[in-house]
Amino acid sequence: MKIGIDAFGCEHGRSGIGSYLRSLIANLPDNPSIIYELFGPEMDRYTYTSGVSRILYEGLSVPDSLAAERFWHTINIKSFSQKQKYDVILFPAGARFLPQSFKIPGVAVVNDIVSSLFAETSDRWFSLLIKRGLAKATRIIAGSACIKQDLISLGIPAHTIDVVYNGVDHALFYPRSDLTGEVVNIKPFAIKRPYIIYASRMSSPSKKHAELIRAFSLFKKKTGLPHRLVLAGSDGAASDAVHCEAAASQYGSDIFLTGYFPHKSLPELYSCADACVFPSVSEGVGLPVLEAMAAGLPAACANAGALPEIAGDNALYFDADNIEAAASAIEAIVTDTELRERLSAQGLEWAQQFSWEKTAEKTLAILAQAMG
Repeated sequence: MKIGIDAFGCEHGRSGIGSYLRSLIANLPDNPSIIYELFGPEMDRYTYTSGVSRILYEGLSVPDSLAAERFWHTINIKSFSQKQKYDVILFPAGARFLPQSFKIPGVAVVNDIVSSLFAETSDRWFSLLIKRGLAKATRIIAGSACIKQDLISLGIPAHTIDVVYNGVDHALFYPRSDLTGEVVNIKPFAIKRPYIIYASRMSSPSKKHAELIRAFSLFKKKTGLPHRLVLAGSDGAASDAVHCEAAASQYGSDIFLTGYFPHKSLPELYSCADACVFPSVSEGVGLPVLEAMAAGLPAACANAGALPEIAGDNALYFDADNIEAAASAIEAIVTDTELRERLSAQGLEWAQQFSWEKTAEKTLAILAQAMG
């Protein structure tokens, strides 16, 4: 069996989808009867396969633009897939790039609430292409039951959708009691403790970075505590508004925007934080929350999207649009020792059930089913 894996739409490894693909590739079982071949931009030849010699890579000379990559998936992917003799194709960025028809079985991975993506774009052609592609995909892997229900509401047949949760790399994310000191040195950053962390790309207003900054400022004004707010994530469509909000805050000197932060360095950043605060209201997966829990952090989350499903009863929930409620949640998770200890212990135990080995195993089984 030869499996093609589409690396387009994964932001060259600098996004949640890119992190998903890297983790999945590293945990695909080594089976002599299976050939795995990634295909995508030539510049990504080693982005996802570094240290994984059993994965082949077919680099393509497609311009690094949305229009060019969309055109290639509409016009060229059929002939390319037949030439490569794939038996089945996995599309990790299934909410961004998909063919409009499938001569070879195709499995789309959806880790976003697609209706929210559609609502946030004025590009109706994009929405139409993705909806058509999802409707014709052989199978769909949804990163949560919340995503599955959203797809069904868009008219995607329920029988084609399987829920497979993302995993957690427990070799990276675990409690680290040996990290002490007032400053966390993670080159090129030096971050003063104590701090709370929100790790998410500034991709849309629904991520609620600006609202979190306002809630943090209210928390600081009310309590006078020395905590800082660390926003770890690359710039995106909402980054200008976030930077302006941080600059306008009375407590701007206590707000640290890291820009893109390497995934392999996140465990140390998490472990040295006092809490994870995750205000996104359109989260389909919420993997950073699980990773924070695996690192032993208490978490406070927006009561929206897939977060209640992903975090269960192991997080403190708040209304991300209610600044006073969000500020109170920050205060509680920072100052209430009993609450912190309970959430930390429960979250750590909860996160153990998620692993990339399970995710890869279930994904491979669905790929086999798609072949009939």
